[in-house]
Amino acid sequence: MRESRHLRKGEHPPVHWLLVVACVWIVTGCSQPMSTPLYEIPGGDANRGRQAMTEYGCTACHTIPGVTDADATVGPSLAGWAKRNSIAGHFPNTPENLIPWLQEPQKMAPGTIMPNMGVTEATARDMSAYLYTLDRNPSHFPWW
Repeated sequence: MRESRHLRKGEHPPVHWLLVVACVWIVTGCSQPMSTPLYEIPGGDANRGRQAMTEYGCTACHTIPGVTDADATVGPSLAGWAKRNSIAGHFPNTPENLIPWLQEPQKMAPGTIMPNMGVTEATARDMSAYLYTLDRNPSHFPWW
């Protein structure tokens, strides 16, 4: 039978224990699966919406959790989107505002930095469905 011992001042835990702790932390705290969306978007598919973010070039301006190579800083990060109060600081964050915003932001707020990208209504529904799954803001967690 092995005798347990306590670490003395200045001693460090064995490396294998640190690896175990790091793996548990990564699996339980750092994964960000799609959560239950804040709003159900009729006709919207979050998986198609995530893909559309790349196809329509959203990654050129925004950091978008769950979207490969979406780490730009021209526009705001879309992390925690579902918990935001407003769209572009002008409109309540609701599907009724987000879907047309994604289609024609210049019509809704002339002169905004967000360009019209030719997003169809169906694609805007998909994008909205994805954005409303983003309810965690990694900036609240310094290790992200």
